Amino acid sequence: MIIEPRMRGFICLTAHPDGAEANVKNQIDYVKSKGAIEGAKKVLVIGASTGFGLASRITSAFGSDAATIGVFFEKPPVVGKTASPGWYNSAAFEKFAQEAGLYAKSINGDAFSNEIKDETLALIKKDLGQVDLVIYSLASPVRTNPVTGITHRSVLKPIGTTYTNKTVDFHSGKVSEVSIEPAKDEDIENTVAVMGGEDWTMWMKALKDANLLADGALTIAYSYIGPAVTEPVYRKGTIGRAKDDLEATAFSITDSLKDIHGKAYVSVNKALVTQASSAIPVIPLYISLLYKIMKAEGVHEGTIEQIQRLYSQRLYAGKEVPTDEKGRIRIDDWEMRDDIQEKVAELWKNATTENLAEIGDLEGYRKDFYQLFGFDFAAVDYKKEANEMVKVDSIPE
Repeated sequence: MIIEPRMRGFICLTAHPDGAEANVKNQIDYVKSKGAIEGAKKVLVIGASTGFGLASRITSAFGSDAATIGVFFEKPPVVGKTASPGWYNSAAFEKFAQEAGLYAKSINGDAFSNEIKDETLALIKKDLGQVDLVIYSLASPVRTNPVTGITHRSVLKPIGTTYTNKTVDFHSGKVSEVSIEPAKDEDIENTVAVMGGEDWTMWMKALKDANLLADGALTIAYSYIGPAVTEPVYRKGTIGRAKDDLEATAFSITDSLKDIHGKAYVSVNKALVTQASSAIPVIPLYISLLYKIMKAEGVHEGTIEQIQRLYSQRLYAGKEVPTDEKGRIRIDDWEMRDDIQEKVAELWKNATTENLAEIGDLEGYRKDFYQLFGFDFAAVDYKKEANEMVKVDSIPE
């Protein structure tokens, strides 16, 4: 079938398998170009199919020759209807890993559930024995607690007062004002239940209780802080409360791993175009301005550059892992440079529909967005028929 992007608001309803393969190959080529990393050899990635999770799986495999197990929740294709992008990403990853002689298996299902945890533990026990790195990179907006059976839904809201600021529709380039009403107490509780550290703790306890963590095992979860302009709706809003919980969880997990000399870290990463960030008011405008400045300064990074640097210069640099005063790894250091943030704040004041194409990088934003779904890759002929019925080899039909 001929596959074209079909949009509904901030969501693309289609994905291109050949574009996904190009995306994965580009990331693999980048990691290989940077040289070998003396890192973990048996890696579990929870949330492995897109964004930072996919980049982590690629960096582990093609930077450190690691065996990887990826857990994700993606929609497979049916005839005449494409899979979700993460399905095609994972199919491409497994294909390239097999060609390179690397172990790679995937599990598709709800990572919050006991069933998927049990299936993953059984696979690790059968094939790998133990893992020495666990990446926790889930980005779901909904979680059903496997103990209580309660389904929680996260929300993006400020706390205390209404938040009003500029935003942009990245499709049209229209800059407008948006207001977001403050959260209720249950909004905060639900968001923490979905995006906080409870499920990460459950995964690590299950792995340790089953003796599936190697001595010295590391586990990493991903977070974001961001600038003053997004602070009321992000870091000091409902999601910020969840991130606070996630970051505090790193310390409790580290305590639980002391007897096997393991450690848990939260890595604070850079603002990047993701399916989630595209739906957050204010963030697309901030990213558009940020990209313009960081590209001009020669310090712009995508997901794969971020994670390759995290592995090579933080986690496996042959010395103690550097952290900030709150114990967090800071790979957002270039984004948060004072000179970068001062320039963003100055541009923010003046951003309008008329000048955004000039002062921001809206085209770069759009390109990154479409590439999430396998579109806008120069190496792909989108006028040609594509086979939507791509398999992830390790997942039974």
